Amino acid sequence: GADIGGGSALAAAPGRAQVFTTVVDTFLEKLVAAGSYQRFVNCYRCFYKLQPQLTRSIYDQFISQLQASIKEEIQEVKNEGNLEGLFSSLDKIVEEAKDREEPAWRPSGIPEQDVRSTMVPYFLKHRSHLRRILREKEEQNRKMAESVLMGRDRIAELQQLIHAHQQAWQAISKEQRELIMIFQEPQ
Repeated sequence: GADIGGGSALAAAPGRAQVFTTVVDTFLEKLVAAGSYQRFVNCYRCFYKLQPQLTRSIYDQFISQLQASIKEEIQEVKNEGNLEGLFSSLDKIVEEAKDREEPAWRPSGIPEQDVRSTMVPYFLKHRSHLRRILREKEEQNRKMAESVLMGRDRIAELQQLIHAHQQAWQAISKEQRELIMIFQEPQ
């Protein structure tokens, strides 16, 4: 409703959650009206003729349980879908959009142009992101290649060292055999 005190009607407008609840309540009222007592009696005429008060009581209980069941189901849907939170978020988005000075985007009527105007900035941003990732990966690969080359150099050094040690051992071993032969000869 409008605010008589001079405030804007928009500020007093109900939120989407409240509008949803009002729509559900209106639906239930119309459902109950469609399933009027008179229609109920027409369906169960024989029973109504025998027990009119009991028929009224059964109808009242049926309608009450039907409304409770529907409200419970709708509440479950609202909870499962987080409708309260979504309605609140939507209300915030609409409220924030009120302060925007530039007009909202509208289609031009030329689908190719609309798609291009929407998708090109996204693709350019995505390309920039992919290029950054590529540079990072190339830098990682460069560092790995340096590491591999350093490892290869170290392996080559160790192989040379092993070869030098092997030759030294072989030389020592040869000298040792010669010494053993020298000491064994006089016998």
